[in-house]
Amino acid sequence: MAHHHHEHGPTDVDWAELGPHLEAQAELFTPVYERVMAWLGKEVTEPGLIVDAGSGPGVVACLFAEAFPGARIVAVDSTEPLLERARDRAVRQGVADRFDILAGELPGVLSELDYPADLLWASRSLHHLGDQRAALTAFAARLAPGGTLALLEGGLPSRFLPRDIGIGRPGLQERLDVVQAEWFARMRADLPGSVAVTEDWSALLTSVGLKHTRTRSFLLDLPAPSTDRARTYVAAILSRFRQEIGESLDAEDLATLDRLLDPADPASVHRRPDVFVLGAYTVHTAVRPV
Repeated sequence: MAHHHHEHGPTDVDWAELGPHLEAQAELFTPVYERVMAWLGKEVTEPGLIVDAGSGPGVVACLFAEAFPGARIVAVDSTEPLLERARDRAVRQGVADRFDILAGELPGVLSELDYPADLLWASRSLHHLGDQRAALTAFAARLAPGGTLALLEGGLPSRFLPRDIGIGRPGLQERLDVVQAEWFARMRADLPGSVAVTEDWSALLTSVGLKHTRTRSFLLDLPAPSTDRARTYVAAILSRFRQEIGESLDAEDLATLDRLLDPADPASVHRRPDVFVLGAYTVHTAVRPV
């Protein structure tokens, strides 16, 4: 599983069913991606091939096609129903003539690219691979000389609600963060071939032979009162938390979460006036020496 933006959920997922939700989430994040691409475009000039490694339903890949009108785009993902959505989106947006899809598991599937990438984008896909350094080595090997690898990893946990929401104990999201971090550590440890590594991304990029590392964070700030799309996103994220880490919460926090998710409850994220979306997303880049 590798998707440009997600909060982490169970692996036995019906991706065809989840596709529309993933698309809606990525569309919500479009302001972040557009700012990232403007930043990348200052150094990545006139790329011939851009690869989105872990593209999901192709929202970001299509944004790359718009931001870099001279580039060919390849959306790479292990999930064919999502790649079909990506292809359909490229058709709707008029970029299908320079848009390809490639199905398979990262990083091995990248060996099937016809030629090296001038920009390889990996947004929260690397951390689903057991040996992150080996995967970075494979990513770097698929770059053209002078090509750029851009990773979206890290950042800050998102916030959706005030500290005191008037129900349950204050500080619910901070407690969810702790349980989520423990879940993430277990997920990483259980990956095939999992190797622990210090997640100093600039150092890792340098260690696989890349140069000129840069790092920048981008803010998504959607203040209250929320749009319906933002509320739907918040409800989806909290629902995933309920599924994956609910058993690790105490009874009071679980009851609070259930109220937040009940559309009939005035205190739910579907109805309350104080719901917002605030997140910070960090992008790390490095260049293959010429």
